[in-house]
Amino acid sequence: MQRGRLVALAPVATAVVIAACGGSSKTTSKSHASSSPSTTTSAASTSGSSSAQIALITTKHNGKLGTVLAYGNKKMTVYLFEGDKGKASKCTGPCAAVWPAVTGKPRAAGGAMSSELGTINRPDGTTQITYKGHPLYLYSKDGDAGDAYGEGIKSFGAEWYALAPSGKKVDLS
Repeated sequence: MQRGRLVALAPVATAVVIAACGGSSKTTSKSHASSSPSTTTSAASTSGSSSAQIALITTKHNGKLGTVLAYGNKKMTVYLFEGDKGKASKCTGPCAAVWPAVTGKPRAAGGAMSSELGTINRPDGTTQITYKGHPLYLYSKDGDAGDAYGEGIKSFGAEWYALAPSGKKVDLS
């Protein structure tokens, strides 16, 4: 009987979690962008153990942004969060569902500089990759290498920007 109740409540719990993330759109208000994480974001979710997957940080050319840092074989745009102060991530909980951390053992390729790669420990115990001290994130609405839908969005209290190989944010405003 108890098992039947749990199975019946599972869709309700899922709906509550999705609803808790808020609305989505490019905005300058303090609203939260939301989307359920796509399969692209699951590639960034590895444990911080010594057997962590290699996380390739490379570069790609994006027509309107120029050359930006990218993650993995699919060359997904990586972002910095201006809400992060110092070398600690402030994006956890619902924020991390929309903006998953790039995790794993960092390796540079292309125009990314290996000397600028580092890691931090996240509150959940995973190891997040940093570039020039900035914790790196993906955006759950980006689906392929050409996407940079997170550029310039303000959500979860601060702005998000693609990152240039120099370690500076790409700001088109």
